[in-house]
Amino acid sequence: MTQMTDFLARRLARRFRAHDHDLNVFLQRRDFEISAVRMAEEFGHGPESPARQRLVEISLGLWEHLRKVADFDADDRISLAEYKAAFAAGMLETPETFDQSYVPYINAVMDVVDLDRDGKLTMTDEVRWMGTLMRVPEQVVRDAFHRIDKDNDGFITVSDLVETIRGYYFDESPDSPGHWLLGPLDI
Repeated sequence: MTQMTDFLARRLARRFRAHDHDLNVFLQRRDFEISAVRMAEEFGHGPESPARQRLVEISLGLWEHLRKVADFDADDRISLAEYKAAFAAGMLETPETFDQSYVPYINAVMDVVDLDRDGKLTMTDEVRWMGTLMRVPEQVVRDAFHRIDKDNDGFITVSDLVETIRGYYFDESPDSPGHWLLGPLDI
């Protein structure tokens, strides 16, 4: 069972809003599919692209997992209360189990976004994928990018992203790059 601090509850609410692409205050299968397709198209991946297909498949797999553990009333949609309850019940058990779910997802994102296949994302890449996949405003992404790029080389890697996303859920320090990942926690 995860300790649901106020800080984690606010982060989960922010993440929930990032998933809710049709803004109907519920998460549904179409939110996960729309966001993955939209991001793939942003980077020029048509329906036949293996990278796009993999991202959609993994996104829908995340939805199915979330639906199984969070859709308590079995209505094929997840409310914010259900989302938070699922996390409190153990969806985020440890950083290690978190990595088992998120590393394949981030790798699929990289397959779509990293067009030159150098294993690095530029600021522009980050702005584009975070904006299309999670509706994060450009300035928020730019601010977060500078915190994630700890060596100031102008690039971030898969390991940088995984560390940052892990920190979003597990590190309550305001100095953590994860603290800034999706913008202010103003709710």
